[in-house]
Amino acid sequence: MRSKAELGASIRAGGKAVLIVNTRSRRGRREYTEALRLLLAARIGFVGLFPVTEPEKLAEVFAEALELEPDLVVVGGGDGTLKEAVKHLAHRDIALGLLPLGTTNNFARGLQLPLKLAGAVAVIAEGKVADVDLAEISHPDGSPPEIFANMLSMGLSVQVAENVPHLLKRYLGRNAYPLTAIARLALDRAFTATLTVDGEVHTLETHQLNIANGSHHSGRPIARDASPDDRLLAVYPLGGAGRIRLLSATARHVLTGQFRTITQPPFLTTGRVEIVTDPPMAADVDGELHPGTPMTVTLLPNALRVIVKQDFPDT
Repeated sequence: MRSKAELGASIRAGGKAVLIVNTRSRRGRREYTEALRLLLAARIGFVGLFPVTEPEKLAEVFAEALELEPDLVVVGGGDGTLKEAVKHLAHRDIALGLLPLGTTNNFARGLQLPLKLAGAVAVIAEGKVADVDLAEISHPDGSPPEIFANMLSMGLSVQVAENVPHLLKRYLGRNAYPLTAIARLALDRAFTATLTVDGEVHTLETHQLNIANGSHHSGRPIARDASPDDRLLAVYPLGGAGRIRLLSATARHVLTGQFRTITQPPFLTTGRVEIVTDPPMAADVDGELHPGTPMTVTLLPNALRVIVKQDFPDT
């Protein structure tokens, strides 16, 4: 495998690139043509263009694109598209170029990427290759593990992901999620989570449990020092068993996330956490539903190569 500097040099010297954009999404459909124009103007050497109108076929599209042996895969879309991308690009000698065309763009925010199209293209054209962390979910039944980039959550967020109205999401963007959460809260019940972290067992009752590899949730920072490149998973509940505590903890997250640190409660930081819940809980994994508990989440250090700004702190 080439070094990051060698891969970056290959890309800048006209290496092979492919473009995969979920054009079924609102922003993907609206901005695909302009994204392609900007990328071609930046002299990205595409050997394959894949506008995806059927997101359920993303896995097939990525497999076809990787047969072209690209140095760079430029991906535009939301959480589901990103999740499919990291599954195919983890531990590969290929860089991801990210066009943040989703609603919250949490992983892009953690990478300190511009959220506007022209700025994101400029980073792909002028940035450097960094390697950042991913995380992997495994289950005791031996089912295939699953890789994710930003966050796994369970509890109220799963109800929100299943029930957020499409039109509300379309017109209000990331603000549709807290409004849906408030509407669903009266129906939600707390659960008991047993977490094993570094040999210690932690038991808690909560309506919401998050395991973050990235640094943002619902478009907002979880802590000032959280990063997708810090070799840590941040495990934290939002509030306790009471619904009022969930609301107050959520408000603190929104208002103070940029000021707090992952070295303080309620955060537990680790490279591996075992999770058992009562009752068994499904999980929202980067915007897609997952079978859930019991499970183990393990950090995959430096597992993904991605194009970032030159001043991004690559550790």
